[in-house]
Amino acid sequence: MKYGSLIPLRKNDVLRHLKGNVACLCLFRKNTVLSEVTRYRAAILQKPVRSFQVVYKKHTLTLDDLLTLADQNWLNDQVMNMYGELIMDSSHQKVHFLNSFFHRQLMTKGYDGVKRWTKQVDLFSKRLLLVPIHLEVHWCLVTADIVQKKICLYDSQGNGLQKVGRNILKYLMTEAKEKKQTAFESGWTVKVPQQTNENDCGVFVLEYSRCLALTRPLHFSQKDIPKIRKRIYKELCDCKLHEQD
Repeated sequence: MKYGSLIPLRKNDVLRHLKGNVACLCLFRKNTVLSEVTRYRAAILQKPVRSFQVVYKKHTLTLDDLLTLADQNWLNDQVMNMYGELIMDSSHQKVHFLNSFFHRQLMTKGYDGVKRWTKQVDLFSKRLLLVPIHLEVHWCLVTADIVQKKICLYDSQGNGLQKVGRNILKYLMTEAKEKKQTAFESGWTVKVPQQTNENDCGVFVLEYSRCLALTRPLHFSQKDIPKIRKRIYKELCDCKLHEQD
């Protein structure tokens, strides 16, 4: 009822929940419960509960959206954008997360095509700008440290697509000119931090964003991804970021 499936739960989470229900414990032994958890997970992946939804502000997630966090599935835009909203709220609006469709719109229609996207937002009053980039079958992240005027590209596959970083740089300089923020019209640098070659690029983008927004070290790797996927699923359903994993 809370999460729409058992996907984000560990088997111990289920057992701990059942400990409070004497009837359940009388009917099922531990091994039976665990086998049922495994069977139900497989069934819900094949035939999701269509009526389950998470609604938060302008975002609506279906169980199909949330199931992109299961196993090694590709994250979709709906998950990316709602999690970005949670990141902004947790940063007390000192961080701005641009919609995952922003870069595509910028590339196809230029600055005029995205000019209205920040009509109610002063990007230059923020500490950090996060821009998720969806490159067909790959996600990466561009960040802009507004105070230091530094743009960084975080790419879990280590491709170092500096062109993407330059696209955002050009956008910010144009935005500064349009908003008459002369201090931000020049002096920017673009850097690509050293990274390892990893999979699960969408999850890496969300975890990069979370750590950078909350000023936490990037101490995670591919082996942590299954646990991170479950935590993100829970956070989306709870409509808030958790203090600890």
